[in-house]
Amino acid sequence: MVFSAEDRILIKCLREQKGYGAKRLILEFPNKNWSLGGLKSLLNKIDTYRSIERRSGSGRPKTARTEHNIAAVEELILSQEDKPQTHRTQRQIVRDTGISRTSVQRIIKNDLRLKCFKKKRAQELTDANKLTRMVRARQLLKKYSATVVNFIWFTDEKVFTVARPSNSQNDRLYAAVGSTKNQLPAARLLRTRSHFSQSVMVSVGVSVLGSTSLHFVEPGVKVNGEYYRNILLQELLPEIRELSGNEFFTFQQDSAPAHRARDTILLLERETPDFIPPTLWPPNSPDLNPVDYSIWDILQQRVYRKVITSVQQLRERIAEEWDRLDHALIVSSIQQWRRRLKLCVAAKGGHFEHQLG
Repeated sequence: MVFSAEDRILIKCLREQKGYGAKRLILEFPNKNWSLGGLKSLLNKIDTYRSIERRSGSGRPKTARTEHNIAAVEELILSQEDKPQTHRTQRQIVRDTGISRTSVQRIIKNDLRLKCFKKKRAQELTDANKLTRMVRARQLLKKYSATVVNFIWFTDEKVFTVARPSNSQNDRLYAAVGSTKNQLPAARLLRTRSHFSQSVMVSVGVSVLGSTSLHFVEPGVKVNGEYYRNILLQELLPEIRELSGNEFFTFQQDSAPAHRARDTILLLERETPDFIPPTLWPPNSPDLNPVDYSIWDILQQRVYRKVITSVQQLRERIAEEWDRLDHALIVSSIQQWRRRLKLCVAAKGGHFEHQLG
């Protein structure tokens, strides 16, 4: 017996949620003209394979791309539009509708004609932040030419947690085929960050000239101005000088409190030939630091390829993957810097990463 797609979904739901058997289904739906043998066969398949799709070789398959199923998938996807910080994965759509993943993919692409976009992290920006970002990005473009960028050392600190971060590959949205990223509201393409769990903090510096070793922050230590100057900078700066051949270089850091402290600025004035002061670096701008917008993400993906269960194991994985990191990836990331500054100016200091390819 051949069941319609709607009947197969109905039967599957009643079987899984209420435990209906073949006889109960016939009694409940006398007008359906279902056969007892056909129902038993379908229920057995549902119990065995947790699916209402036909197995290969069981006869000509019936399409699941019915008007009912198309409408159900569309409703689930459109429910995201008013909630930019939420998303629904294909796996969740499969679970909620009972339609196979292949059919869901075909409905999205061929029937709804929707295109998938990956979401990106983003900092919240006030109007004042945007104005300052635009002005300072323009100033950085003017001061640092494409050639001079090769001598900038970009630095940053990052917290890695023992718990695996959420998978950004599942954080996606759907929009009409033909849509481009710059046509979509930034809020729908961006996601916020979170911090949690047992963790370690590391500090690094990178440039076209090379990269420093990893510097781990001691457990339980808060990185205040004194720790940053006496420990991290005293470890980073000698390495940077050596890798620069004791020649000219520019030191970059973000505007964290420890970085913009008066004593920190005085130290950098004494110890570096040039540095980007907090009055020039754009605020709330991880999207303008190659370490933050690229290197950390690459490293994080590689670190969590294996299950991590302790802080010590986490430290070992970070160090192992940092040593394996191809310097060509770092150079490529730095070469995007001036383009990002231009996009920031064009966006009037607002978010622009959702427009990147």
